[in-house]
Formats: sequence, C-alpha cells, structure tokens
Amino acid sequence: MNSLLQPTIADYIVEIAEAYNLDATLLSKNQDIKLLQVNQLIENALNLISIDQPNWTFVASRIYLNELYKRVSVIRGYNHNERYGDFYDLIKRFEEIGIYNNSLLTSYTKEEIDEIGRFIDASKDELFTYIGLFLLADRYLAKDYEGNIFELPQERFMIIAMTLMKNEDKEKRPTLVKEAYWALSNLYMTVATPTLSNAGKNFGQLSSCFIDMVDDSLNGIYLNNWDVAKLSKDGGGLGVYYGKVRALGSDIKNFKGNSSGVIPWIRQLNNTAVSVDQLGQRQGAIAVYLDIFHKDIMNGFLDLKTNNGDERRKAHDLFTGVCIPDLFMEKLEEVDESGKSIGEWHVFCPHEVKQVMGWKDENGSPLGLEDFYDEKDEKFFSNKYIEALNHPMLPRKTYRAMDIMSRIMISQLETGTPYLFYRDEVNRKNPNKHVKGRGRTSIYCSNLCTEITQNMSVTTVVGECQNEDGNIVIVRKPGDFVVCNLSSINLPKIMNTGHLQRLIRIQMRMLDNVIDLNTISVGQAEKTNKKYRAVGLGTFGWHHLLALKEIQWETEGAVEYADKLYEEIAYYTIQASMELAREKGPYSRFEGSDWHTGEYFTTRRYETDKWIELKEKVKRYGVRNGWMMAVAPNSSTAKIGGSTDGIDPIYAVEYAEEKKNFKFKVTAPDLNHRTYNFYRRTRNVLDQNWSIKQNAARGRHIDQGISFNLYVRHNIKAKELLNLHLEAWRNGLKTTYYVRSTSQGELNECEACHS
Repeated sequence: MNSLLQPTIADYIVEIAEAYNLDATLLSKNQDIKLLQVNQLIENALNLISIDQPNWTFVASRIYLNELYKRVSVIRGYNHNERYGDFYDLIKRFEEIGIYNNSLLTSYTKEEIDEIGRFIDASKDELFTYIGLFLLADRYLAKDYEGNIFELPQERFMIIAMTLMKNEDKEKRPTLVKEAYWALSNLYMTVATPTLSNAGKNFGQLSSCFIDMVDDSLNGIYLNNWDVAKLSKDGGGLGVYYGKVRALGSDIKNFKGNSSGVIPWIRQLNNTAVSVDQLGQRQGAIAVYLDIFHKDIMNGFLDLKTNNGDERRKAHDLFTGVCIPDLFMEKLEEVDESGKSIGEWHVFCPHEVKQVMGWKDENGSPLGLEDFYDEKDEKFFSNKYIEALNHPMLPRKTYRAMDIMSRIMISQLETGTPYLFYRDEVNRKNPNKHVKGRGRTSIYCSNLCTEITQNMSVTTVVGECQNEDGNIVIVRKPGDFVVCNLSSINLPKIMNTGHLQRLIRIQMRMLDNVIDLNTISVGQAEKTNKKYRAVGLGTFGWHHLLALKEIQWETEGAVEYADKLYEEIAYYTIQASMELAREKGPYSRFEGSDWHTGEYFTTRRYETDKWIELKEKVKRYGVRNGWMMAVAPNSSTAKIGGSTDGIDPIYAVEYAEEKKNFKFKVTAPDLNHRTYNFYRRTRNVLDQNWSIKQNAARGRHIDQGISFNLYVRHNIKAKELLNLHLEAWRNGLKTTYYVRSTSQGELNECEACHS
C-alpha cells in the first residue's frame, strides 16, 4: 500500500468522513491529504477512534477497501474504478493455476456464473469495520502462490455460496445461491473459519472441530496420534478423550506396575500439536479430557500446563478438560458442622476396573465406570461407583473431593484450564442416547471449545492382512469420530429485520451441504459425519444485541430475553431440519431418537400449539440432522461481522485489539450515548452469576453445548470461584470453557471454532 492518493480519492475520503459527521482534516495532521500514503491515512484514522468518535473505523475501512480494489484490479487487469472485475474470469484464472477447485466450472455453466456474478453487490463492502475487513483480507480472501490477494470480499462470499449449493437441484440452485449470498453479504451470519477460508479451493476442508476417544492399546494410542496429525494438517481443532487409557502403575499383560499412565502419551500428542501446523498458519490445537475418577487425575494431569513441577511431565501446548459426574459435585457440598468440606473422592485405573468388576455390555465387551452416567431418576453411574468402592480387590486412591477441586481451580487461575464437562447432564440431554440406551454413556467429552457434544466410540484395530498386491493393510473397525460443522447468526444484524426464519432456513441448508461436500482425511470421521449429519448452528453478538435493546446484563430482563430468543432460534432450526428431512430424508439414526419419540420436546417443556404441531411433523418426516445447535466462541468471525464475541460480555468499551501481526484501537460496536450505558460494565466487573443464569436460560434450547467463559479477578477467593462452579452445575450447564483471570493476559484459542 505505497501508492499516493489521487485528488479524486482525497475528495472521496472527505465525503466518507462527512457521512459520519467527522472532520476529514483531522486525518492530515497538518499535511495535504492528497500527499499522504494510504497506510499513513489508515493509521491516522485508527488513532482517531475513541468513545466519542467510534466511526473513524469505517473511514479507515473505506480507505483500505479502495486500496484493495486497486491492488486486485492491477493483478487481474481491469479498471479499479469498477471495484469488481469479471466474476467468470476470476474463477477460470484461479482454477487454471490450481487455487480454485475445478468443480465450480464443471458444476456451473458460463451463463450461470455470469448471472450469479451480476448479483454481486459491491456496496455490501461498506458494512465492514476496519478490523473486520482487515481480518477477512489477511486470513481468508484467496491469494495466489506469491501471496497476492486475488479475490475481493463479495467474491469470497459468492464462491462460498456457489460451493455449498453446487449439488442442489439445478432449477432452484440459482435462487439458493443468491439466498446464501444474501445471508453472507449482509453479514447476517458467518460460516466456520475452515469453510470461510477453504470453500471452493483445492486444499483444506470445511469442518471446524473433531473429537476422538483413545483405545487402551498401543495401536489405539499411536493411530489416534496419526489421525490427529492428519486433521491438524487440514486445519481442524481436536478434542481427545483419554479416559480409557490405563493409569500409572497399572499392569501390562499381567506384569504389575509397568504402565506409564496417560501423561507420556499426552506429551506425544503435544509434540504432534507443535510439529504438525494448520496450513502453515498456526500450530495444531488440541484439548485432552480425563475423568475426575481416573487415577492419573492427581498424578500429573491437572498440572500439565502449570509452570511448577517436573517439566518432563508437562504439555504446555495442549488444553485440558475434566469430565465430572454429579456425584463429585455432591461430594463438594458435603460439610461437617463447622462448614468444613468432608466429602471423599476415590479414583481408579480404568483397566483395573474392567479386570476386577467384570461388567459387560450386550456383546460381552468389558465396561468401566466411564461407560455409565446418572439419569435423574436412576443412578447408574453412582451405583457402579459405590459397587467399585466396596470391592475389596479393586485398587483405588482416596482424596478429599475439595483437594481435587482446589487443584483444578489453581490451574484455572494460572492457565485458564481445565475446562469442565458435566458428563451426566450432557448425556441426559443427548437426543441420540438411544444408540446405547439409558444409563450408558454415549458422550464422553467435548471438543476444543466445549460447545460440541455428540456420540463417541473407540476405533479399534482388527488386525493386519496382506492384500492381493502383497501390501500390508491395517484393518480398523471405525468408531464414532465426532465432526463439528459450524455456522453462526449475527444477532444484532438480523434481529430487527424480521428475517430470522428466512436466515435459519438457508443457513441450515448450507450446513447440511457441508456434510456431503467435505472431504475428511480420516475415514471414521467421514463415516460418522454422514451417519449423524450433525451441525452446530450458533450465535454471536449477544452483548451487542443487549445494548441495542437497552437491556442491562445483570438483570432478569437479560435472562428472560435469552430464554425467549433462543427458544425462537431453536424452533426455526428444528423446523428447517424437518423441512430438509422431508425433502432429502432424515439422518440414519433418527428412528428411536428423542426427536422421533418426542422426548426431546417434552424434556424442554415445549408445550405451545406451534411446538406440538412441529413435534408431530418431526415424528412424521424426521429431522435431517442428529444434532443441530451449538454456540461457538466466535471471536475472529464476530469481528468480521462487526459485533461482539459469542455470548461474552465485552472486554472494554475502548481497547487495543492485538494479535501477532496487528494492533488496532477498537470500540464496542454501535457505540453511542444510548448504548454506552449498557456496555460500561465489562466482563471482569460483571457478576458472573448473572452470566450463568443467562446461559442456563439459553442452554435449555441448545441440543449440544455452549462455549461459556467465566471472567474473574486475579485475586478472587477460592470459595467465590468454587461457588461459581457449583452454580453452573446446579443450573444445568453442560460445560464451562476458560476461567479467564485478569492476571492471565491473552489466551491462545482455537480459531477453527470461531465460526
């Protein structure tokens, strides 16, 4: 961006500034605007951003946009005053050099592409704030092999729309492409980071996150690592469940005390995260989960990321999560007359539990404690836990429950993790629990951002054989390897338009089409993706929406609005999936699910006439997707959408947004004299109990999970943090994400889930 502005462009900048009631001469700093370089003008505009004048971000955005038009037009050879060049020429040239996939030209005729190209609306570029446009251009617009941006924002949106709709019926396809483009170009929604970056291209895949569980065998451990490496290379974030792997000191082939436990294997996974980066942009992102009744929980797992202790037993580049049953939380509530916590907690090796207890499934395979959960009316896990505790031959270690929780909270205040996964509530609310039956665990952990909860099972090695070519083939029996397909609603953009139903209908079709279009490098993940057809429709901009609605965060009004809004979103989402099932057929495991029996609607107290009517239609036609809703963190793409992250309160009314390659001054969106009052209490001063209440209200309507952070002061008392966790559990939250302390600084997050 070294070219000098021409007088006509200077006039344009003045015009833009005046449109926002801003004084354009402030950009010049006593110099002639015509002689300033573009990057200096942008920097000046960004420096002028303040609580009183937040709209300088749009001036900076328009200056940057003009330069972007100019740079791309020079590379592609058209007049930059036209802003956008020939759309067909873009696709043809990028396909010829191998950036775009040739399916765009084989699926659409030139006439169709020309018609679609005429629908591109360059004026939609004016919706971007500077940081939103910068992030889109820097990370997601297609580049050639020299790193030159070749594609403009509206072309990226149209390429996504064309890619996701290319296999639809040709008669209605143009309408569907335009409808998807309408949703994207107006910033009413965003697609997941991998879809935003990779749709239409020859590399990468479209799904955000994956979850696998590790079999207790050498084959299982190393092949999981191999699968993780392949998916990490393709840009996916991963959650990995280690609860079945035997603990330190357990036997191997009956030789006592030989097992090294889970920590060395987790360190191997850490090495994979560091060495196999994601498309050359960032190192792999992996979260490892362990049950709180696993013997290694206090033998290194809770200290994996802390700075104290033996570095040979650390995994600083991973994230950790703890899977917690209701029984443990109840033990935390046990106190003596003086109020001292007295609840005891016992931990076991999963391998020894299987050996000693002899529990079997219907096929005769051994079961462990991790394979049971408590229903509200029947304590399957608790009874098994007591049965194991009473067995004289089963080794265990005993701790005070509060001592374990203290270790968890110390780690959270230092590192932000472990995440907490309330396994009983997750499994109770699982609409596909019928696959294993009541009391049998189907969901063992969540993903990297704690919003995905889907059925899981181990992939096992059957054996090796030699094929007819003489090659040695490893034969694996595929388990359920979870895939997350994400997209999010921009709440403040859509809620005043009256188009929420229209948006969700096209959004669900886009998500469903990702399943069939995606090419996943791990076979069992590909199979699971098509088996359950799970998607995760979410939202961002909650604090932004509350400010526009003039609702204070710490009020019953905010809780009631969360309940009402997310019920409306749930209704339209389930309705859209039902309509897709009516058109294309339901997912393969629909029969017997809570969707099919109507139990899903009963447990969530959906009793109005419209819900009863929808329940009957679902029973008749099915639903296309086994899981439908999940609220992801939405950081990067929320900024592209010009709004606030996920369901989080804002960091500050005015602050510096800083990443590896930029530092920009930003303000809360739509900041003015009216909204300021609803933004001024920010995340670290808000009472987190109100956030928990809000999340419980919205969570009733979300069939999967929600990325929910707790924001605390660095000097919070242990009892206060404990009470927040207890309140989250009592309110029926399925998961909690980071505990963000004011002393931690910036935490590295999974960008794949920021849909």
